[in-house]
Amino acid sequence: MEQATASKGHPKGLWVLFGTEMWERFNFYGMRAILTLFMVNALMMKDSDASLIYGGFLGLCYLTPMLGGFVADRFLGNRNCIMLGGSMMAIGQFLLFTSASVFEGNLSMATSLMWLALFIIIFGNGFFKPNISSMVGSLYPKEEKSKLDSAFTIFYMGINLGALFSQWLCPLIGDVKDAGGVRDVHAFKWGFLAAGIAMVLGTALFYFLKNKYVVSPEGKPLGGVPSKHDTSHFEEGEAQKAVFSSTALIAAVIGFIALFFLFRYMANSTNFVKTIIYPIIYASGITLAGLIISDSTLTKIERQRIYVIYIISFFVIFFWAAFEQAGSSLTFIADNQTDRTFLFGWKMPASMVQIFNGLFVVMLAFPFSWLWGKLNKMGKEPISPMKQAIGLLLIALSYFIIAHNVKDLGNSGLLAIKWLVLLYFIQTCGELCLSPIGLSLVGKLSPKRFASLLYGVFFISNAAGYALAGTLGAVLPPTGDKYKAAEEMGINLQAVLDKTVTATPEQLAMLDEKQISTSYPQFAGFEIHNLYEFFMVFVILCGVASVILFLLTPVLKKLMHGVK
Repeated sequence: MEQATASKGHPKGLWVLFGTEMWERFNFYGMRAILTLFMVNALMMKDSDASLIYGGFLGLCYLTPMLGGFVADRFLGNRNCIMLGGSMMAIGQFLLFTSASVFEGNLSMATSLMWLALFIIIFGNGFFKPNISSMVGSLYPKEEKSKLDSAFTIFYMGINLGALFSQWLCPLIGDVKDAGGVRDVHAFKWGFLAAGIAMVLGTALFYFLKNKYVVSPEGKPLGGVPSKHDTSHFEEGEAQKAVFSSTALIAAVIGFIALFFLFRYMANSTNFVKTIIYPIIYASGITLAGLIISDSTLTKIERQRIYVIYIISFFVIFFWAAFEQAGSSLTFIADNQTDRTFLFGWKMPASMVQIFNGLFVVMLAFPFSWLWGKLNKMGKEPISPMKQAIGLLLIALSYFIIAHNVKDLGNSGLLAIKWLVLLYFIQTCGELCLSPIGLSLVGKLSPKRFASLLYGVFFISNAAGYALAGTLGAVLPPTGDKYKAAEEMGINLQAVLDKTVTATPEQLAMLDEKQISTSYPQFAGFEIHNLYEFFMVFVILCGVASVILFLLTPVLKKLMHGVK
């Protein structure tokens, strides 16, 4: 049976997966846009606590794909896991809607519902995400694997098309302020409801179209329940089952426990997210990577290609740690110390400022796809690690520019929104050099028996990046609104922070009630005094990572053994 193809040479199944992922990302990014503001303004949490929870939530969302990949490969198959994951995420969003509906009458119950909702969304995402990504690579015959960079860039545009619409609609109906600038905390529920409806639409789309279009190059349905007798997707002579010795499994368990306590000790905190969730994320990534590489059936070439995936995954951590400030520290800065006056005097909601990332991806995804194809035909296309090093360099540049634009703001100045727009434009260019290219690289380098699981490993690097993003977001120094609130109480917050005056117990109680810290945050032993120092942390982390990855590129090219 000849596979139906789209007019531009891509299988029609790509567009089904594109649409499914678009609605799923509408669900996820719409909720993400308003989540931290909901926690701070409705559930009365501190900015730093909201950032840590946000980072932990995103981190676990990208840790559970390890479980989802394993269950799909061994038991349920890609299709069933996508249906299960989509249904769970819809339920989670409706629970957030309920939480946002009852918080005023019962704050404790609303907070508990929020935790339950996030827990369900985390596992739903784990079943959904690695399996839909894995199916994209399976749509193409071996002789057309060169199309994967283009295919994943198109697929990535679906992700960001959903993000674009959701980051417009959910803040528009969920992050509402009156003419006096007072936020309507009851409106958050409508944003969560819109996200839940989107997930129902995405799941239904996949259910009704999967059998007709999501098929292999030979026309066979993709992603069904794994069969021990189906060897059609393996290369001749390729091992079809991983083999782990009992020694390797025991070592993995011991290693996980040891790493967990090591990272817990390094956290040096009493915060639940930092001492439990973050160590689980970091320890799981290293343990799983070690277990896969211990498989006795791996050939030398397979093992070296997996090393490339691991090395790339490590550097991806720094990119996402910087990029995912969008939903926490950058949203707080947009809310509290940015002049958000946009076209015709309209004041954009703080949570909507993130929309520029999705907008720029939709605008640039096809040009980037065309660019890689054009350079490929000319024999000048950079290899994947080089593209990702460029992505890291671009995100360092974006923070370098904005750092110098906040340097002289002081405690009351407002950042012009154009600088946040420029930041998102540069970061989007970096994202298109790194994220879809990484997904494509995993598809090209993974042995078939580890396809979904290695996507899970790649997503763990995202998880680690998001966990680091939460840690970094929590060191955001006080923004202008905090100084203004303290001034209205007759307190010189700058003097209190600089320890030139000592706040009275009454003043400390007043500051604590307004969730205002009386000391500068610290990272790696250094105090972060202002926004300039905060942004320079990302410049240094991503800049150094970019340079090192550039230097490693020739070595990685050899380890890829001809994969471009």
